[in-house]
Amino acid sequence: MKDNFSTQSDKYAKYRPTYPSDLFEFLNSNIQDKRNAWDCGTGNGQVAYELAKTFDNVFATDISQSQIDNALQADNISYSVQPAEKTGFDNRLFDLIVVAQAIHWFDFDKFYTEVKRTAKDNALLCVVGYGKLEISEQIDNVIADFYNSIIGKYWDKERKYIDESYKTIPFPFDEIQTPNFVNTQRWTLEHLIGYLNTWSAVKHFIKQNSYSPIDKLQKDIELLWGNEQTKQIHFPLLLRIGRITK
Repeated sequence: MKDNFSTQSDKYAKYRPTYPSDLFEFLNSNIQDKRNAWDCGTGNGQVAYELAKTFDNVFATDISQSQIDNALQADNISYSVQPAEKTGFDNRLFDLIVVAQAIHWFDFDKFYTEVKRTAKDNALLCVVGYGKLEISEQIDNVIADFYNSIIGKYWDKERKYIDESYKTIPFPFDEIQTPNFVNTQRWTLEHLIGYLNTWSAVKHFIKQNSYSPIDKLQKDIELLWGNEQTKQIHFPLLLRIGRITK
């Protein structure tokens, strides 16, 4: 698994979008025993924090100590630095396993072997993420041009799974039909720019070129932003949920 997110972990925690509450309600309604949950690739801990409201114990893992140092805390969350594909967890421990905006970095076969080992019979695996944001036609076009033309070649090859809405990842589980959840935020321009700065391709660009491509993008967006303090930001939710049967 690649680690593109140890740098600027505080910004990752501050600027990345959260997930809608009705997603967690849907998960809870499909899980009877809420003893142990695993948030794999926890990043800033936002999913672990939500799971901790309904599960007795949440185990949250990431390969980045820096991410975990900046993660949200709760008494029943246990954070640890472990790769997704090989953990120290007991067999048949988890009622729910969640991977948020991370599975595209994993070795699928090895991770799924670990999922089957650590999950209880009939547990759920939830793979969730978000696609390219939508604000307005004009701003979306500017960001799309930036995404494809300016930083396009700096994306890791795994990014294609996000662009393909997670529909092309292998998923060898009994899949559950899910509602179409809407992930909507209200952000300031400053928050939007902070989020764009967390993109891994932006970091790769800066490393190779020694300047930030965001500076020009920010000026272009400012011209289109208008007088509103905040704008609605829509993220298409990418979601696959499967039942793990032994």
